[in-house]
Amino acid sequence: MKALIVDDDRVLADVVAFTLRREGFDIVFAYDGESALQQWSRETPDIVVLDVNMPKLDGFQVCKKIRQESDVPIILLTVRGEEDDIVEGLKIGADDYIVKPFSPRQLIARVNAVLRRAGHRTDLSVRQIGELTYEGSRREVTIDNQTPITLAPLEDRLFQYLLINAGHVMTKEIIIGHVWGPMGGDHDMLRQMIHRLRSKIENDSSNPKYLITVPGLGYGLMIDSDKT
Repeated sequence: MKALIVDDDRVLADVVAFTLRREGFDIVFAYDGESALQQWSRETPDIVVLDVNMPKLDGFQVCKKIRQESDVPIILLTVRGEEDDIVEGLKIGADDYIVKPFSPRQLIARVNAVLRRAGHRTDLSVRQIGELTYEGSRREVTIDNQTPITLAPLEDRLFQYLLINAGHVMTKEIIIGHVWGPMGGDHDMLRQMIHRLRSKIENDSSNPKYLITVPGLGYGLMIDSDKT
């Protein structure tokens, strides 16, 4: 497998490369945002490990441009751990977000988790339940024949899982394990993702019709007669 490492700190990039090489990865480097896009297009890596603070184009811009064309797993690396930055990274399609400094074991665990999710995800093609239609190839949800709603990759992964289990309430821990993997997400990240998904599919996100919360347990997608 091939990993694209993007960081203007060449020492850190070498450390990340050394860690991934020990796991059998071939490594491609880029040291600014523009060359990152060139290397991604030329090398078609299996995963991108991407620093946020870089010259020319920052990591958020690079992530957004890649995500417009590909679902390749992307992990953002940054010294910025503020919630707004984490939300922004996930919103534009990053699969995970690691705050520096981090241990090699943590990096490998996160890389393996996002690759496992990418490799074993079962995409739905077209599925219709009640007034809701989901088209997996486009990551689109249509409700009651209205304008299709496009989901970001991580939103799509969450929505697919809830759709497969429509009519049932899934615990937060089970959802987190499916969407982010055991070393990935947490309750705050899930809550933010649920909020974003509701803002897209609900007419009134403060009084949801489809994506409900069961306090102390978790979330469920309830559609028409499935809703209890």
